[in-house]
Amino acid sequence: MSGNTALDNNSVSLAGKVITSPQFSHEVYGEGFYIVYIQVPRLSDTYDNLPIMFSERLVQPENILESVYLSVEGQFRSYNNFNSSGGHKLMLTVFAREIEIFEEEVTHKNPNQICLNGYVCRKPMYRTTPFGREIADILLAVNRAYNKSDYIPCIAWGRNARFASTFEIGDNIRVWGRIQSRMYQKKISEEEVEERTAYEISVSKMEVVKDNNNKKE
Repeated sequence: MSGNTALDNNSVSLAGKVITSPQFSHEVYGEGFYIVYIQVPRLSDTYDNLPIMFSERLVQPENILESVYLSVEGQFRSYNNFNSSGGHKLMLTVFAREIEIFEEEVTHKNPNQICLNGYVCRKPMYRTTPFGREIADILLAVNRAYNKSDYIPCIAWGRNARFASTFEIGDNIRVWGRIQSRMYQKKISEEEVEERTAYEISVSKMEVVKDNNNKKE
């Protein structure tokens, strides 16, 4: 797979409604980057609220108003956010390469799509819920340009979960699915509980990239 570009390894397509004003994130060599959240519909009548990072050279922040709609092409990326106590937290955002702005909602057949080609970097955790649903958690390392990697949590269900339970560290796999947001509670102290949002890939399809694996299916 050495001929693959980073875009082949990590491709995201989203469409949704802007629900926050763009907030300044950071600057690199004089180029400002901003984060805005969009509300992306699911097939059920619920939504995923997803963070989009974009450059001011791609689109001016003042042009992204709450209530407009965005169509975004890009990559799902991770970075470590270090805090004052020396700890760090894995942050996940969609890094925009293309953005289109619409005044009204545009109907998309699938407003939330992602395809990743990466390497299993810890043994998948397979489990069964009290209701008998099979789940597997997978952490994928996806190569990026300049010898960087993004670490993307994925969750598989049913027969995909059973398939994932056979993966070993270092296996090269390809997954398709959608990015989902999930609320959870983090205990900060005996008295304090903080509500946080996790982002992960809900896998709809997966396959082993045989060329890069020694094992056979």
